[in-house]
Amino acid sequence: MTAHHARPIAHGGRLDAARRLYPDAPRPWIDLSTGINPRPYPLPPIAPEAWARLPDDDAFAALEAAARGAWRLPDASALVAGAGGQAFIQLLPRVFPARRVGVLGFTYAEHAACWAAAGARTATAASLDELAAFDVAVIVNPNNPDGRLLTPAQLARLAQAMTRRGGLLVLDESFMDFTPHASATALAAMEGVVLLRSFGKAYGLAGLRLGFALCAPARAAALRAALGPWAVSGPALAIGARALADESWRHAAAAACAVDAARLDALLTRAGFTVVGGTPLFRLAAQPDAARRFVSLCERGVLARAFPERPDWLRFGLPADEAAWGRLAAALEAGA
Repeated sequence: MTAHHARPIAHGGRLDAARRLYPDAPRPWIDLSTGINPRPYPLPPIAPEAWARLPDDDAFAALEAAARGAWRLPDASALVAGAGGQAFIQLLPRVFPARRVGVLGFTYAEHAACWAAAGARTATAASLDELAAFDVAVIVNPNNPDGRLLTPAQLARLAQAMTRRGGLLVLDESFMDFTPHASATALAAMEGVVLLRSFGKAYGLAGLRLGFALCAPARAAALRAALGPWAVSGPALAIGARALADESWRHAAAAACAVDAARLDALLTRAGFTVVGGTPLFRLAAQPDAARRFVSLCERGVLARAFPERPDWLRFGLPADEAAWGRLAAALEAGA
């Protein structure tokens, strides 16, 4: 078990910083540093009133109904929409304060950082058994960045234990949309569970800023009160409702991303990397000189995701088209 210390968090998607550091890199940059679907959901027409009026209850209800259908939520659970999954990661420590928080690591660093900023003592746990001893347990599933996937049965045991003693299990399922069989949404009605879902990653619309907390009604009421009215914009409500109800698009996107993930594994392996894991939206690869390879890729206008804590790791998102695949292959070959 490892205690956390405050440090700046490096995120993917920092093309502005990459452009400044590598001004001579070819344009346009290929951003593979995030786990966002490179083929976004096609934007539907937006009614003018979605822009001109404050969102009403019917707009929120339509979004919530679509999300319930997409994720097969239990009737006893509640759903809260907000401006992205990150909004809830930052909100949870303020609404449900705790003294001791365990995070199943190595994982997305914002969870520990936000609980620590709210005054909690945070630590990295290596197992579910260790997590059961904390006031709050945090699990990212599938995990970012290695794709570790825990089963609903494993999570149910921990959820039951946390609920019995008044604790809280936070399940971050931001990358779950394309592996729905592994989702623990059936646990969302339990008093000791808050389950987070992202919209922008699977649907390729991260700039829309839309995310959800699934939980028992009492916790949902507390979150809604903290968010205040109109926590989601009218256009985001309309687009989210349309996309979440589009089951055929979701199935096709999942299949396409799975094919691309396998293609990326083969490309990275040929380039001398060992594929450690990932999800259908990103792959984690290891190489002893990953730091040098990262620089080499940047010099060729390809941005991967590096990890200061693990200098032998690079994470790669999916290229958007054949031109991007070609440039990635050439950049990997040139840096070998």
